[in-house]
Amino acid sequence: MVRRATLERGLRPDDGAANGGSGPGMALPDGPARRPATQWRGAGGRWLVWAFRAVVWAVLLIIGYRGVVAIVSKPDQAAPATVAASGQAGGFPVQLAEAYAMEFGQVYLNFSPSTATERASQLAAYLPSGATDPQLGWNGAGTQQLQSEQVASVDVHNSRYAIVTLLAQVNGKLIELGVPVYAASGGMSVTGEPALVQGPASASPPAAQNGPTDPATQTQLLSQLKAFFRAYASGDQVTLGRFLAPGASITGLGGTVSFSSITGINVPVGGTVRHITISVNWRTVPAPASPASSATTSSVPAGLEMTYQLTVVRQGGTWYVKAIEPSTQQLGPP
Repeated sequence: MVRRATLERGLRPDDGAANGGSGPGMALPDGPARRPATQWRGAGGRWLVWAFRAVVWAVLLIIGYRGVVAIVSKPDQAAPATVAASGQAGGFPVQLAEAYAMEFGQVYLNFSPSTATERASQLAAYLPSGATDPQLGWNGAGTQQLQSEQVASVDVHNSRYAIVTLLAQVNGKLIELGVPVYAASGGMSVTGEPALVQGPASASPPAAQNGPTDPATQTQLLSQLKAFFRAYASGDQVTLGRFLAPGASITGLGGTVSFSSITGINVPVGGTVRHITISVNWRTVPAPASPASSATTSSVPAGLEMTYQLTVVRQGGTWYVKAIEPSTQQLGPP
């Protein structure tokens, strides 16, 4: 029994290792003692570290680039805001100021000695309390009549002040009038005398530079476009459809005028798509006679020449109209 216990103890590997040898039945190791197995650490971990570093550097470079671009392209906030559309700019109520200046112009730009008292009373509604000049600069002499007006621009100085410029027709002349407007707490007033500024001058465009023309196509289009413009004047969709290219949508004028003649045409040399310029003479539709109308009123309709640009396309040997719009050029006779 004692020997069996000794043998069992000799079979325990830890005892053999502790005694520097081996028990009965155990083979001696050929070399140095083996190290315990560990988890394999290949090159994959190092690759992930470098990939992560590359991503971080890319993000930092992008952030730096966008910051530099934002600084360079930052607009000048000190520049005054010029507003041509309704809404608000810099806290100033632009849309309300436009309407307010229009109503003020109706009173200010009309004056006559016979209506001076009424004019002063109406102007008081637009002036701040305590205003000392009820006529706002008018000396009480002469007559002026406003024919039409509209807002040309709004120059916003800050949240309280702006200049509303009116484009107006007075006594047959075109003028511009700068109206100083003050806004606060939902209220408005004209802060002082308006200023008359120079209206838009007449501009002379350069002479039209027409390139080479295509006489054969021009002759072919002339006869075809006469029928097109008759249908365009009446708005006859069935007839119009015969002249339109696939996908084109043109509604016509609905009988407001009638076709008279083609007075000019320019057909440039090109391919199957041409942009031609054409002048058309329309006849206006006379207004219905009324009992109060003069018996001497002429019954001959008025004629109006107008110039259009047409886009035409050639399909199957026939030209079709793809689009029609106003033209910037004026033409002579065909």
